[in-house]
Amino acid sequence: MNASTQWQKSSFSGGGGENCVEIAREGNGVLIRESDAPGTVIATDRAKLAAFIQGVKAGEFDHLLT
Repeated sequence: MNASTQWQKSSFSGGGGENCVEIAREGNGVLIRESDAPGTVIATDRAKLAAFIQGVKAGEFDHLLT
């Protein structure tokens, strides 16, 4: 991560900024952080993130929200 890292948040996060997960592309990988804890960053690769997103879309993690 460097000063020019371009973070993006979901439009579903709301306008306040306190409820946001942000994501950025870094080289061949992807960085993920929470807006209220920007110093804690998770790094992964695009294939792993794509698999996770497929699981989210399929509802595999819905039980964590109830």
